[in-house]
Amino acid sequence: MAATETTRMNPDPGAARPDLNQEKSLLSRIWQHRALYIAISPFYLLFAVFGLFPIGFSLYLAFHKWDGIGIMTYNGLNNFKYLLTDVEFWQAVGNTFMIWIYSTIPMLFFALIIAFLLHAPFVKFKTLFRVGYFLPNVTSIVAVAIIFGALFANNYGFLNYLLQSVGLPVVEWLNAPWGIKVAISSMVVWRWTGYNAVIYLAGLQSIPNTLYEAAKIDGASGIQSFFRITIPMLRPVILFTVITSTIGGMQLFTEPQILVGNDGGAGAAGMTIVLYLYRESFINNYFGYGAAVGWGMFLIIALFSIVNWKLVQGKSS
Repeated sequence: MAATETTRMNPDPGAARPDLNQEKSLLSRIWQHRALYIAISPFYLLFAVFGLFPIGFSLYLAFHKWDGIGIMTYNGLNNFKYLLTDVEFWQAVGNTFMIWIYSTIPMLFFALIIAFLLHAPFVKFKTLFRVGYFLPNVTSIVAVAIIFGALFANNYGFLNYLLQSVGLPVVEWLNAPWGIKVAISSMVVWRWTGYNAVIYLAGLQSIPNTLYEAAKIDGASGIQSFFRITIPMLRPVILFTVITSTIGGMQLFTEPQILVGNDGGAGAAGMTIVLYLYRESFINNYFGYGAAVGWGMFLIIALFSIVNWKLVQGKSS
């Protein structure tokens, strides 16, 4: 009994040695491969400076009131409370969703059709077409916005010229809320259709040809094969493009900013969430509230990502 009590009162000092040995072993391995860690360190240093620090500082800033120059004042949850009741913010959210709907549905539809045609065996010069469809994605967004501004211009726009040439009345695209949304959506469709078509094409190439051959033997037409084989097999790829399109659609900035300016145009119809964040932060100098808007946008994107992930899980289960 005395020996047992002595053991309980004086535990073995070497009991903690495995953790210390593991830590020393980890440090020794890191030091042993220090050349490799030094080689990859620039990426992590740049990510910490230009990635982690801005994220952390924006969260810190969201709880403060600051004009960018003066003293930063703690504001608590007031920025987020005002965000929930801010009519302009929710209008920007509504505009962003409407533009996303106007652009995503035709964009993914045309991308799927283009990918199906490029995958067809009768199409020649496929590589040339793939490069041509992908070029809009690498074109400068500012240049695209300027060109589309000329196309949709109220007085001397090319679209109005075509309407007048066939005897139709002129449409003031950039003076009507619906026209502004159509113009911005057209830029998104033009720029991202080819990108999504390339993704769909990669998905089509992974579908076994034996399925199409069996369907052809059973007498299925091309349209029936498209809706009964292609679409079901591409469902994970389609859901992926919907997720990426949602994330990109929630972050629209350059297109409306160049096309209609910082105020969002007529009736603020082009005021997206990011454009509203930019205006509040860098035009009105409400940096604390602008940070709160950014985190509100993050929550919206996260919510949609979770919903799409649940859809993917439900389809795959």
